[in-house]
Amino acid sequence: MADVIVVGAGISGLAFAWKAGQAGKQVLVLERDRRVGGCLHSERRPDGYWFEMGAHTVYNSYGAFLDIAVGGGVAGKIVQRGPARASFGLLRDGTYRWLTPPKVLLQLSWLEAAVHFPAGIFRKKEGETVYSYYSRLLGRGNYDRVISPFFAAVPSQKADGFPLEGAGSLFKKRPRREEFVRSFGFDGGLQLVADAAARSKGVTVETGVEVRRVARTAGGFAVTTADGRTLEAPLVAVAAPPDAAAAMLEQDFHELATGIRRVGTVRVDSMGVVLPRAECWMPECAFLVPVDDLFFSCVTRDPFPDPRMRAFAFHFRDGTSREQRLKRMSEVLRVPVERLGTPVERRTTLPSPALGHADIVAELDRCLAGGKLAVTGNYFAGLAIEDCVLRSNEEWKRVAG
Repeated sequence: MADVIVVGAGISGLAFAWKAGQAGKQVLVLERDRRVGGCLHSERRPDGYWFEMGAHTVYNSYGAFLDIAVGGGVAGKIVQRGPARASFGLLRDGTYRWLTPPKVLLQLSWLEAAVHFPAGIFRKKEGETVYSYYSRLLGRGNYDRVISPFFAAVPSQKADGFPLEGAGSLFKKRPRREEFVRSFGFDGGLQLVADAAARSKGVTVETGVEVRRVARTAGGFAVTTADGRTLEAPLVAVAAPPDAAAAMLEQDFHELATGIRRVGTVRVDSMGVVLPRAECWMPECAFLVPVDDLFFSCVTRDPFPDPRMRAFAFHFRDGTSREQRLKRMSEVLRVPVERLGTPVERRTTLPSPALGHADIVAELDRCLAGGKLAVTGNYFAGLAIEDCVLRSNEEWKRVAG
């Protein structure tokens, strides 16, 4: 019997498993998909070329994530982002503008900004959303035309209602580890770190296993799988998306499941393609941000250039058909649909936090207090990789103490 069962092999679940394994526990991780990593999805081709379908960049402020990379023996695979990291595109009304961060300011109406900025700069951030704060700081027109699309590109969804600070916020100040470059990836993709955690000391991962129920037992917990097995352990961590987590906890942890269902979610459909460099018209850039389009962003592999190929991952709004997605990719890349080959496709459910999200998290933590059930994921502190790892570290400390 395992000492710990973890449901979900995304970075949250694997970070929890890593901590437990390093503490000498035998950990069984159950993952519904056929691959580990969750939103760390590095698509790898037989010829060695790779690109990111999910998260694409990490920073030297991600100290807890770096602990896993170092301990897992993959820190030597860190690759600094190249010059393309500082270039990006803005697509509005069929016109492409290629920008660097300072040039974004030139897209603003300076008259509108001048009217709003003097009063807006002194506003407190507490209780504000991304929209309420920045629209008053720079003006609603500036926000809608320029700021909102760039914020939406970060979580692949409209971020206007996200809390500006605290739980669920997009950006947080963290100490930097100066022994690492400021922003980077890994040779082989970010999933390399998830893979390292999955094969680390004391950790066993089973993929293709769906969990139906987590129940209490006299000695801890019982986990029931879709293939009819019942597995028991003194400690269980649930690291599944909110809808799946609530479903498996509903019968025995009804109040907790009800709280999890209060977390807003959105669905994102992503499609990625690899093209010969000679067929790509687009200047090298980190990403392309559209205004009022079918997709939130197109992320490239250009910061890690390859002499032969380029890769593009489009993250689409919910409700678009596959035909619409292929057509739009063809238009943006200026390549016939048939030349796109067989795109890599991924559907993701992401949390969509709003004001009051901190209260939801506090209620979930109240339900968990004093027990040996852990719940972790990207719907607590935030969607960032480091938010996920830190939540898992905190939950391990709580249940192991």
